[in-house]
Amino acid sequence: MEPQVTTFPGTEFTSRGPVEAGLAGDKPREECGVFGVFGDRDAAGMTYCGLMALQHRGQESAGIAVGDGERVRVRKGMGLVSEVFEVEQVKTLRGHIAVGHVRYSTTGTSLLANAQPLLIKYRLGRLALAHNGNLTNAAGLRHDLEEQGSIFQTTADTEVIAHLVARASGHGFEESVVTALGSITGAFALVMMSQDTLVGARDAYGIRPLSIGKVGSAYILASETCAIDAVGGEHIRDVEPGEAVFIDRSGMRSLQALERKGDALCVFEYIYFARPDSDLRDLNVHAVRKELGRRLARAYPVEADLVTGVPDSSVSAASGYAEEARIPYEMGLVKNRYIGRTFIQPSQSMREFDVKLKLNPLRRVLSQKRVVLVDDSIVRGTTSKYIVQLLRDAGAAEVHLRISSPPYRSSCYYGIDTSATKELIASAKSVEQVREYVGADTLGYLPVKELLDTVGRSAAGHCLACFTGEYPVPVPEGTCKYLFEEGGHHDPT
Repeated sequence: MEPQVTTFPGTEFTSRGPVEAGLAGDKPREECGVFGVFGDRDAAGMTYCGLMALQHRGQESAGIAVGDGERVRVRKGMGLVSEVFEVEQVKTLRGHIAVGHVRYSTTGTSLLANAQPLLIKYRLGRLALAHNGNLTNAAGLRHDLEEQGSIFQTTADTEVIAHLVARASGHGFEESVVTALGSITGAFALVMMSQDTLVGARDAYGIRPLSIGKVGSAYILASETCAIDAVGGEHIRDVEPGEAVFIDRSGMRSLQALERKGDALCVFEYIYFARPDSDLRDLNVHAVRKELGRRLARAYPVEADLVTGVPDSSVSAASGYAEEARIPYEMGLVKNRYIGRTFIQPSQSMREFDVKLKLNPLRRVLSQKRVVLVDDSIVRGTTSKYIVQLLRDAGAAEVHLRISSPPYRSSCYYGIDTSATKELIASAKSVEQVREYVGADTLGYLPVKELLDTVGRSAAGHCLACFTGEYPVPVPEGTCKYLFEEGGHHDPT
């Protein structure tokens, strides 16, 4: 089927059919990835490469906005970056400034209207926004804006920010952005652009990551340093909590747009979300995961014949466990990377079928072996249960499950799509009950203290809400992914 293309003045949207998503299973879903460029003649091409590097952060939709100083154009669509954009199409998006986005929906359904960057036309010209995170006060702000006559075109909380910037535009672009940032709470890493200025901003706690880089004289903003590496850039520093950076032809200037409330980077970035070749707070993600595995081996030793990890996010931790325990590391599971994405399925049987398509055990490696299976988390327990059985069916004599994070007990409201708290297995079951459910011979979770010691911070230095239930930013009752959908509601339990 040919892509559907609708063109408005200065704006292009594409849709490539039904919404698809990644493996529906026992993991928190990806969040989003943002990327921005100022000062390169092929800003769109550079943004395309950056988004390819950030593809792991969201596979529902992708988009690029590009400006040449006078005009801003957007092209976006449903699917992977490579599905939405053809190389020849990217070449037609000319300009020296661009922002890009890959999305996994954490507020609003997966629809073309919610794909980003969002583009608006207002009194100061054009504004394109791309957002990673969730606004905890979006419902109240949207209600007030609608009461004042604002008309919303999407069900994403990002559009609230656009309306706030537009309403404050009488004071000029820079001040309107700062005023808008002062009105929102929650977790956010934003990149936005006018015709001639690129902006990056983080929430007051720095929950969502955002880094600054340079390629020659061009500036880069990216969710992860791996995207800066992908375009041949050099990582300069991270955007600080509450900071806004403005980049134009005169260079980069920084404003403390919000009072800094803390330093609470989402610790799950280290455990699962970020790519292993990214650096967070000057720590390499692969090195952190490997150390988590070492600490896990010291905390929960076991006699075994081999160690294996669930590909791909758990391989680093598994190799660390194997080295510390002096047990051989083997490839026990192979991930099929070429079947494409599978549709989200509501039934458990279809979720298990998704796993079977994605993972296949190496029977000759596993047969009659005592296996240590390392994974990064257990969320609902359903996929963990299936993988343990997969190893047993392949002939494993014993399966000892080791998790390189603490028990996942509470939902995230800051930009990660997790199940309701009542669906999180560790919220209602003891470790022994979880072990019985997943069918492992033994089960060990990494203690919170070991996690914090690994990343070199106290509990105050990270968001640990998914493990502790202590939220750095208060979460209003009723907050949920589909809050702005017709009939949207939230069951806080």
